[in-house]
Amino acid sequence: MLGRCHQGVSSYPVTIPGPVGVLEGRVDCTASGEPQGCAVICHPHALFGVSMHNKVAHTLAKSFADCNYTAVRFNFRGIGGSAGSYDEGIGETDDAMAVVDWVMKQQADMPVILAGFSFGSFVALKAATKTQTKALITVAPPVRMFDFENLQAIDCPWLLIQGDEDEVVDINSVINWVRTLQRPPQMEIINDCSHFFHGKLIDLRSICEEFIQKL
Repeated sequence: MLGRCHQGVSSYPVTIPGPVGVLEGRVDCTASGEPQGCAVICHPHALFGVSMHNKVAHTLAKSFADCNYTAVRFNFRGIGGSAGSYDEGIGETDDAMAVVDWVMKQQADMPVILAGFSFGSFVALKAATKTQTKALITVAPPVRMFDFENLQAIDCPWLLIQGDEDEVVDINSVINWVRTLQRPPQMEIINDCSHFFHGKLIDLRSICEEFIQKL
């Protein structure tokens, strides 16, 4: 079953069929017992040297694992061992959907949660409009850099986390965008926090786990 690890093993690599070839992934196992669901984690922008091993993406995965959810991190097309090349969020959304489909084939009745950081939050949000999702977590969504305006409403519990000193994503642009939404997310602001959550990963993890435990 997806997410079950042997004793002493907390994660393991997987190869997932993608739209343009294989996607390199990693499954982070639940802390104990039967998983309550599976979270698909989307990493930041592919052109800035990041991957599924980004510390914020890894923190999201650990948050889910500690709350008894399996987490699947994966590299977007063109990153690490994933086939293809950068596709401006369009192909990357297809990649995320392929991972969701793969999870559902592993266990059809397993609820799926989408989560992402920065560019990954844009992809996760787009994917959440295309599939049935138990919940959504978006961290530092770059609302000025990508087209967030024309996305469909999200009909599931949704957590948005933003640092107030983010040097990449302007917090006011995020606040103003949230105000335009018919179904706004639960928004949590972390004080004295930069884009990459330096020194704030514990705060990030605490907020995520509190949200996950209420699902």
